[in-house]
Amino acid sequence: MAKHLVVYSLIHQPRRVRLPARPIEAGASPADMAELLFDPELDKHYLDVIGKWCYHPAAQAWSDMLDDGMKLGIGFSLSVLRQFEKWDPPLLARFQKLVAKPGAELIGVTPYHGTSLLFSLSDFIDLMRLAGDGLHAHFGVRPTVTDTTEMMMSSDIYRAIHEAGFSGAFMDGRPWVMQWRSAAHLYHAGLPVKLLTRHFDLSNDVGHHFSNHSWDGWPLLADEYARWIDETPGDLVTLAWDLETFGHHHNHGTGIFEFLRALPAALRKRGITSLLPSEAIEYFGPRSHQIPLPPFPVTWAGASGSMDFFLGNRQQQAVFRLMITALNKARLTGDEDLVDIALWLSQSDNLHWLQAINATGSEAEVSAYFTPVSWRHLGLDQMVWEHQCVYKNSINALDDYR
Repeated sequence: MAKHLVVYSLIHQPRRVRLPARPIEAGASPADMAELLFDPELDKHYLDVIGKWCYHPAAQAWSDMLDDGMKLGIGFSLSVLRQFEKWDPPLLARFQKLVAKPGAELIGVTPYHGTSLLFSLSDFIDLMRLAGDGLHAHFGVRPTVTDTTEMMMSSDIYRAIHEAGFSGAFMDGRPWVMQWRSAAHLYHAGLPVKLLTRHFDLSNDVGHHFSNHSWDGWPLLADEYARWIDETPGDLVTLAWDLETFGHHHNHGTGIFEFLRALPAALRKRGITSLLPSEAIEYFGPRSHQIPLPPFPVTWAGASGSMDFFLGNRQQQAVFRLMITALNKARLTGDEDLVDIALWLSQSDNLHWLQAINATGSEAEVSAYFTPVSWRHLGLDQMVWEHQCVYKNSINALDDYR
């Protein structure tokens, strides 16, 4: 039975595009283009709301848990750190204090939360090195373990992580990848990089089900959850959630923060040891198991954990093609400010909300939940059209840079 536990949480907010799309005049500077393409007022609105109900109280809850013996891997996209710097410096200071605790470990996250790892691994390697530099500048430490965009992992992404210099990475332990293997072990795929395989079911029990009164496990108490972890066959259970799980997806009234604060004692009763990701890699690395990785990336998003969540309909495929065109064309200009804009446009968030089109069920509900309310007056068809126009306007504006 598993007597070791790794917990990881991701903090990310996107740089949202401005809808309806605005035309870009010939000769516009990169700064003028960015002002027309992106919506900082919308970003600030969401940061204010999520900061109040999730980030501030969750940071305090995790700080209390670390003081009570828990350990935590925590990752930040550079996009959310820029928002903290601009609109909530006390929150940034709070997270810096959290990361400095002995029980916390900083995880390297794709800086733009972008999709370029799907079409340019050389870009991805450079960006992961950039993430290391940016996180070091904010927190004074350089991460050795990484989490890719939406926890995407495949045979080629794994090799790129090795080239970028990381010793470990997170991967979602979906059955179609794991096959007969248990997610409760440490793995590798032929290179020194070790894979911490997220336990999908146990993570989902908190991330997805916690406040669902019709779920047969409701109400979930810390003692019961610790028992489930303890009874999992294997060496090591890896749990991972967006930080928004705590206070935003499941609000204060659900008891989510009481659950968190009760968890360290419940784990101790079961003799379960909490490890940092790098500690788990060091401890279990010599006896890690080999796993073949697929050419098609697995992700922690969606019911299937496949790329269908991001590329499963024509609208997503069209925007993905526009992302590629925008980045390739920006690179041809040689202007780093234009490349920066294109990388912001390549965020996976800009594919996420499109998943709900012509879809029903819980996945569509999740995607609709992440769609800004201020867009909805446009209607679905117009939202999709205006979203594509953001990219087209950006691409056409690059013709003035030769």
